[in-house]
Amino acid sequence: MKFSLSWLKTWLDTDASLEDILATLNKIGLEVEGVENKAEALKPFTIAQIIEAQPHPNADRLRACRVTAGGAELSVVCGAPNARTGLKVVLAPAGAVIPTNGMVLKVGEIRGVKSEGMLTSARELGLGEDHDGIIELPDDAPIGANYAQWAGLDEPVIEISITPNRGDALAVRGIARDLAAAGLGTLKPFAPAAINGNGASAIQWANDYPEACPWVLGRTIRGVKNGPSPKWLTKRLESIGLRPINTLVDITNFFTYDLGRPLHVFDVNKLTGPTLTLRHGQAGDSFPGLAGKEVQAGPEDCVIADGAGAQSLAGITGGEGTGCDDATTDVFIECALFDRVRIAKTGQRAGIFSDARSRFERGLDSQLLPEALDAATAMVLELCGGEASEITEGGSRPEWGRQACLRFERLQSFGGSDITPPEAIASLERLGFTVVTEDADSVTVAVPSWRNDVAQPPSLDQAPDLPGAQAAAEGAAEIEPEADLIEEVLRLKGLDAITPVSLPVASLVPAPILTPKQARTALARRVLATRGLLECVTFSFTDDATNALFGDAPESLRLANPISADLNQMRTTPLATLAQAAARNLARGIADFGLFETGPAYAADLSQALVAAGLRVGNTGLSALTPARAFDAMDAKADALAVLSALGVPTDAVTTIAGGPSYYHPGQSGALMQGPKTMLARFGALHPAIADKLDLPSGTVAFEIFLDTIPEPKRRKKTAPALPPFQPLRRDFAFLVDESVGAEAVLRAAKGAERNLVTGAILFDRYQGKGVPEGKVSLAIAVTLQPSEKSLTDVEIEAVCAKIVTEVGKKTGAALRG
Repeated sequence: MKFSLSWLKTWLDTDASLEDILATLNKIGLEVEGVENKAEALKPFTIAQIIEAQPHPNADRLRACRVTAGGAELSVVCGAPNARTGLKVVLAPAGAVIPTNGMVLKVGEIRGVKSEGMLTSARELGLGEDHDGIIELPDDAPIGANYAQWAGLDEPVIEISITPNRGDALAVRGIARDLAAAGLGTLKPFAPAAINGNGASAIQWANDYPEACPWVLGRTIRGVKNGPSPKWLTKRLESIGLRPINTLVDITNFFTYDLGRPLHVFDVNKLTGPTLTLRHGQAGDSFPGLAGKEVQAGPEDCVIADGAGAQSLAGITGGEGTGCDDATTDVFIECALFDRVRIAKTGQRAGIFSDARSRFERGLDSQLLPEALDAATAMVLELCGGEASEITEGGSRPEWGRQACLRFERLQSFGGSDITPPEAIASLERLGFTVVTEDADSVTVAVPSWRNDVAQPPSLDQAPDLPGAQAAAEGAAEIEPEADLIEEVLRLKGLDAITPVSLPVASLVPAPILTPKQARTALARRVLATRGLLECVTFSFTDDATNALFGDAPESLRLANPISADLNQMRTTPLATLAQAAARNLARGIADFGLFETGPAYAADLSQALVAAGLRVGNTGLSALTPARAFDAMDAKADALAVLSALGVPTDAVTTIAGGPSYYHPGQSGALMQGPKTMLARFGALHPAIADKLDLPSGTVAFEIFLDTIPEPKRRKKTAPALPPFQPLRRDFAFLVDESVGAEAVLRAAKGAERNLVTGAILFDRYQGKGVPEGKVSLAIAVTLQPSEKSLTDVEIEAVCAKIVTEVGKKTGAALRG
């Protein structure tokens, strides 16, 4: 919300300095975002006069000017068609910075003619969109004077942030009321004279959608003369960044900010028929909006329609076809009260953000309509002339009788403040609350209509199947009105005056900050980062075409209101968005890298799983010790196993099965299982067809770790580690097995041959070729024996080795290679 200091003082009678106003705004909860004074950026710009303007000797469209700003004459080359002898202009001397583009002016030559400055247009100074020529000043403009001060631009513009509940603070008068209540002056009264219209309005209201618009007023003003707004009005709108359009439209924009009361004007002669109807949107309801964008209405939207169809999306935007322009002679003013929830839903669906929407969806003063319409009518009659009709009405004035009770002891017990009861009552009365009843312990006040956020009933229905929802809503309705009053009293004294108090300590030893699941997720991220993968944070949704490459793209995961057309489906695996990120990196010339992400994956039943997914592209890094090679499925498996091991999963209990979903290569993929049913992870090369569609190279490998399925490690009492007193032994074996037998089966059989002695077994060679029968493969494994009670004799070692050979042969059909 922006407003100028002079605009604020039209409602606030105060001698307070700008610094005091800013400090008070922050103190009462209207946080100051910034203060802008255009005169600061325009300090070097002065009023000058063109002594002589001659055609440039070397350029047809340029003029060589001699200019004075009260001192020595300057030579300035100018390309504006209106540069002429005797014209008073705005001069930017050498060293000045052009506000709109940051260009620093320097003395130089343009086509052989010296130029010592610049004659500026309104757009170059950030004062408008006109750039067809330089600014033309009147003859009485003082040469050498500072332009900004002469033009009255030396005025601070304040911007504050507004919380969603404070619709009243989206009005200059509402801000002035808060400042006056905080002791920074006196609020000027608002009591517009009633306008007694002459005759019935040419346009009448019909309200067929009272749920969306409970009350609407309007009147016709005949014989107006529309055109540019007076200087005071254009200056006020321009100071907050609004572009003046014409007097009638500017008046509606003025009241939107001045009173927080959106209005709309229709050109009566552009309407079809004598009736405007508030109704549900219908099939085919579309019209060009005021910004030129086509607006389509849905069945739950409220539209304002004439005999030809919808002409306005109620409370959000009007239609270009019925808008007012310089040819308008008869105008109809709309002043309505719309349901805030329906406005918010319609605005979100249509993707239209307007000043009217931001006010209606926060809630407006439901009783202000007649006074606001009279004030707007008076301004139209003053600036455009004409004759006002009687008011036409649709619906009825909503009842307003909201009350709230404040127990004085709650100011201390809940708010931690020592504010006395008389001080509390005085604060509420300065804000417009009126005392209904009062005793020694409490006060009951009537809530003013402009504070619809105080003691407000719930705007949304509670979910019927949510346990305790109704009880929670009823409880909130009991306690929130008092909490609202406490907040109002405390903020007027100053939010900075509330003494900070630490929360009570539940125990001397603080509880863990992270849940076990969060801690394990953080550990998984750390492990993957240490393995050289770069972490990504991508959207949890993608386009349905990409999602379909990674399984189904069920309709249940389709977004009803996506932020973009290519982000319309919840992803079924993080690999979908990781693959897109990888493709973007490849397109920028990054060839060898790895990415990972821990995030949600969604199923068709809308359930959500936490997945740590990774993807490697290209080759391993360059090294003097080993040559670079392409990443393969075993690299992805190693990444997955590293995470599982770090999370406490005994890797000896993990089995590998071949195969995977359709987006993995059928011969280069697998799954890591714990038992027959629990899948801990998947890994493998992406299917070549999928990689091609995603612009990824063939051989790209990936993995998915399902963090939700990983059991928490059993908590065991920590004891001193068992350090064996005897040296370990290593024995190597080479087995001939069928090529269909996995090395893992051989290793598991070897480990299980003598569990008390065998502490490890690894594969160190795989050979298939000369000397090995067809259909067979040679697997060489190294087995570690660790005695704990005594040193093993040769006989005992040979016995264990024989046992290993027998067990491997029994479990896998392998034979010791001769």
